[in-house]
Amino acid sequence: MNELIFVLQTCIIAAGSLLALRLGKEALVTFITLLCVLANLFVVKQITLFGLQVTAADAFSVGAIFSLHLLQEFFGKKTSKRAIWTCFTFLLFYAAISQIHLLFIPTMFDTVHPHFAALLQFAPRLVLASLTVYFFVLHLDRFLYEKFQQLFGSKHFFVRNYLLLALIQLIDTVGFSFLGLYGIVNNMWHVVFVSFVVKLAAISLTTPFLLLVKKLQNRR
Repeated sequence: MNELIFVLQTCIIAAGSLLALRLGKEALVTFITLLCVLANLFVVKQITLFGLQVTAADAFSVGAIFSLHLLQEFFGKKTSKRAIWTCFTFLLFYAAISQIHLLFIPTMFDTVHPHFAALLQFAPRLVLASLTVYFFVLHLDRFLYEKFQQLFGSKHFFVRNYLLLALIQLIDTVGFSFLGLYGIVNNMWHVVFVSFVVKLAAISLTTPFLLLVKKLQNRR
């Protein structure tokens, strides 16, 4: 059942990326930021995929890189760089405001504060791990994407997009898992291995959406 939900989730995120692209570069920058915040919020939930333990946020990480590729492909590297810094700014805001929220003393009738505390207590650590890893991988992705464009031009779009996404997600998975999830998840190696495999599956699901956009652009 989780596998079907994962496929549905990935397709919805990819469709959301295309909708944001349709709305313009500002919407796409906003969507990337939203995906990064949601990834940090949902990563503490552990699920089982294909019999192994994994977090529930892998599709959001792939969606953020996928959307960044859309941004750089259609609006240029300057806009994609601005998106990265916008994402980091609001991740910091999320980390700060989540901890301020926990400082409120609940009433004796409140029943949700313990759930908020359980969900948000890891926010500063997760955001710090995200900022550290994302700062590196997103800038590396932007740099390599530009080099791939210079090397291949508009040729081999499917291959260069898939290979670049796979490389970036491998670095992101290993880095974030050890910085952000060590001591939180039950089996770190399950998370690293399965997360990367799941991200490869998510990349396979999202790449056709990107090819569709390219074909529509070429027709226009």
